[in-house]
Amino acid sequence: MRKICAILLFLLPVGTEAQTATPPAIDEGLLGFEAEPVDGRPRGWFGGPNNTLFSDTAEKHGGARSLRLDRTAASANAFSYVGAGVPIDFSGETLELRGWLKRDGEGVPSLWMRQDGADPGMAFVDMSQAPAVSGKWGKHSISFPLEPQARSLVIGVRLVGVGKAWADDLELLVDGKPYAQRVRVERPPSPLETDQQFDKGSGIALDGLTPRQVDTLVLAGKVWGFLKYHHPAITGGKYHWDYELLRKLPALLAAPDAAAAQKILVDWVDSLGEVSKCDPCATPAESSRIDAGLLGTELAARLQAIYRNRVPNQQFYVGLAPGAGNPAFHNEPAYRGIAVPDSGFRILAIYRFWNVIEYWFPYRDLIDENWDEVLRDALRRGTPAMNSENFQRELMALVARADDGHANLWSATRQREPAGECQLPVGLRYVEKQFVVKSLAADEGARSFEIGDVLTSLDGVPVGDIVERVRRYYGASNEPARMREIANALTRGTCGAVKVSLRRKRTMTIDAQRIKIEAPQLNALYFNDRPGETFQMLSQDVAYLKLSSIKQADVQGYIEKAHDAKALIVDIRNYPSEFVVFALGQLLVDGPTQFVRFSHADLSSPGLFAMRDGPELKPSQPHFAGRVIILVDQTSQSQAEYTAMALRAGPRSLVVGSQTAGADGNVSNLDLPGGFRAGLSGLGVFYPDGKPTQQVGVAIDVPCRTTVAGIRAGRDEILDCALKTLAMPR
Repeated sequence: MRKICAILLFLLPVGTEAQTATPPAIDEGLLGFEAEPVDGRPRGWFGGPNNTLFSDTAEKHGGARSLRLDRTAASANAFSYVGAGVPIDFSGETLELRGWLKRDGEGVPSLWMRQDGADPGMAFVDMSQAPAVSGKWGKHSISFPLEPQARSLVIGVRLVGVGKAWADDLELLVDGKPYAQRVRVERPPSPLETDQQFDKGSGIALDGLTPRQVDTLVLAGKVWGFLKYHHPAITGGKYHWDYELLRKLPALLAAPDAAAAQKILVDWVDSLGEVSKCDPCATPAESSRIDAGLLGTELAARLQAIYRNRVPNQQFYVGLAPGAGNPAFHNEPAYRGIAVPDSGFRILAIYRFWNVIEYWFPYRDLIDENWDEVLRDALRRGTPAMNSENFQRELMALVARADDGHANLWSATRQREPAGECQLPVGLRYVEKQFVVKSLAADEGARSFEIGDVLTSLDGVPVGDIVERVRRYYGASNEPARMREIANALTRGTCGAVKVSLRRKRTMTIDAQRIKIEAPQLNALYFNDRPGETFQMLSQDVAYLKLSSIKQADVQGYIEKAHDAKALIVDIRNYPSEFVVFALGQLLVDGPTQFVRFSHADLSSPGLFAMRDGPELKPSQPHFAGRVIILVDQTSQSQAEYTAMALRAGPRSLVVGSQTAGADGNVSNLDLPGGFRAGLSGLGVFYPDGKPTQQVGVAIDVPCRTTVAGIRAGRDEILDCALKTLAMPR
């Protein structure tokens, strides 16, 4: 449910100012954008794209200048931003960034902050769930806890989409006091900074693995992950645990049998030092994940003692994100300098992701494969020497086996097959086990196609064969969502001519062209909502509101327009352009209403998750008293599903449509060796009665489906179904 733009910014590369060991301190002149500009840009700030950042003397809140972010439809990238970095050479509990913002146009401005440790991205916060910025100057703020292992802070302003935004008079506070008054402390370097033995590579090169080596690596990977999240010396940050693994791998790979491998691991555990008796102790005291049959009696006994005496809430490599509480994976270096990971770093990447799912994925129990066997297979496939592109695909395939729509190797989507810079100028939909043209791009090449065409082959390769070849790279919570993603990528390839076989009124082959299509037009091709304005009156009695282009600031106005209507149709067959769960949901309920429960990780007991109640919807004005229909389908994912859950909680609401993607909950990002980044659902999301949403999707009150015949006839069958439902007596 987290905003896509927030995820993108979490991936944002920091400028050189923020990457230095001791970035300059931020002063009031910088925060007020008062310094003399450089080439029209605010001095002291990095960011981009260049032609979208300006120092403005005409529109400002205070002083002589402000920051203006100015984007048009032709602007590069999806957003523009500025940032500045400072060293975290101070103590404290909470960091807060305040500032004055205003906007003009559709773009969404936001303050943002990020803490960096051994690698960028230890913690991140923006205004995704804050009140929208208006056309008048308004004061906004964001905050998050100061992470003990953070070494630098990056603050900034961004604008997503087309329009203008201004920022001025920023304030950075530590525990409520100005940054200039911070209490400075000497922060000792962590082992991640001082241990540099493998910074240029592990020195391990493997052409393949023997069955004995595979068995040893499976055992070692499980033990390494257990110790990472349980042994007090490691959860306390006393070891560079990645590099400790790389030191042990040569001996483990050379172990002649299981007993020898177990002995190496026992000695490794003993070398970490004696584990003191816990006081207080974490509960529960016993661990079902310690398998004496796999580990051997001696190693199992040591791990059981470590489990019983683990330190409550102490973790070096993971914390909980502020507010939501999903796992935030700290101190996980991406090793970007090792662009082509060698065998040692490939093993490390596999171990890191596998253990994160093992201990911190709230839906671990829903994975339909034996997770130990997944580790075994991933090691067989991913360890032998290969180029970076092939390893990314193997890593992508591993991540996809978590059966989670948020679990993808987001940094490597360009390598995901079918790969290529271009695609056919059509939008496809998987309907009745066929890939059907459901929309056309604004390109002359699209004239070769008709709505309702069923693709059967590309350059002589049957579509079914393409799907079977690539499906292992597509992470999804259920089959409709997986086929949605494959449909979006199916026609990618080399730019230029391609022969397309299809069924129309007859089977035929046409000459078509793959072209480059910009992201905004792709959204129009991928979403299944109704064309036209955000708000529409379908009749005197029925109002329609789609969330793909909604603005939080406009919600009350839309409901006022719908005041005399008997029904409101909310279309979420898309991804909401802004977070409107409360802005809209609270106008549809008659009293305080709970709509969600969460399961969240327990730092004291990795692998265990506790349930808690989510927020309530509280009635607000203007109140809509009519019936509400929420439209969903396989396009509805994450924030769209969370929004559907909230709107369905209204006493007169029904959900109409087909199975949603079944991937809700805030995204937790994870850096992997080689400069790669994966994601996963970090929270378990349930209805108040405990009914799940993962894999199954949101609850559907009136099932309706789209057909090939309906697409060919130009009918919106799910919308038609909603209108028929409204025509029926309640």
